[in-house]
Amino acid sequence: MTATQDSPVLGSLYQHSVAEYWNAERNPVNLRLGEVDGIYHHHYGVGPVDWTVLDGPAETREQRTIAELHRLESAQADLLMSHLGPVKPSDRLMDAGSGRGGSSLVANERFGCRVDGVSISESQVAFANDQAERRGVADKVRFHFKNMLDTGFETGAFQAIWNNESTMYVELGLLFAEHARLLKRGGRYVTITGCYNDAYGLPSRAVSEINAHYICDIHPRSTYFREMAANRLVPVSVVDLTSATIPYWELRAKSTLATGIEQAFLDAYKGGSFQYLLIAADRV
Repeated sequence: MTATQDSPVLGSLYQHSVAEYWNAERNPVNLRLGEVDGIYHHHYGVGPVDWTVLDGPAETREQRTIAELHRLESAQADLLMSHLGPVKPSDRLMDAGSGRGGSSLVANERFGCRVDGVSISESQVAFANDQAERRGVADKVRFHFKNMLDTGFETGAFQAIWNNESTMYVELGLLFAEHARLLKRGGRYVTITGCYNDAYGLPSRAVSEINAHYICDIHPRSTYFREMAANRLVPVSVVDLTSATIPYWELRAKSTLATGIEQAFLDAYKGGSFQYLLIAADRV
């Protein structure tokens, strides 16, 4: 499987099914939140909730709740960016599994550097490139229809790479091997991800429900560290964000944008079978 001109981006039937899912996805919980400020994220949120958004006039409650959910997901993106290490405007970053482009735009605004996003969803790539054009940063932020397991980018091209809730769609050994190839020596890799708790045993029923809902395969926590070690990625920071993300899910469950998967997330987090982690690692 390669992302070159001679080989297909989608290398398996599973990857085709994932691409079809995200090409067709028009979920209001992603789109309505992005309409708040034009930054379209495809991840969850962290931090304390302002529960007063549920008070006041009923006719504006949905607007207030959407704004609060977007504030929480924006806080998550800012947290990830704060772990990328020193980044200069001359550096180049990669957003692996870039969705509709929100994190890439946040990184460019924060660091002023070049950012390349990659996704196997052609519709998301087109949407994200349109957003970069609209914001006047298309010369610095570009999105590519590429497979993050084999991007075709040059070796050692990137100062930092991140996955924001996208690692559950790939084999971690293949992913981290490609990231290690792409990163400069001393470069930084960061992921924020849900993983199942090895101490719990096999994936719980709630974790299995999440897998089925998103057609993904949530990895055990141990696999992240084992495959990082095997691919010259040495953790420098591990932050358990589980308790910090629960309020987001509690608010989302009360909103008009609830999709039905909220209770599975809450059961998994509160029951201890699922964890929400930030892992930052240096390429050695």
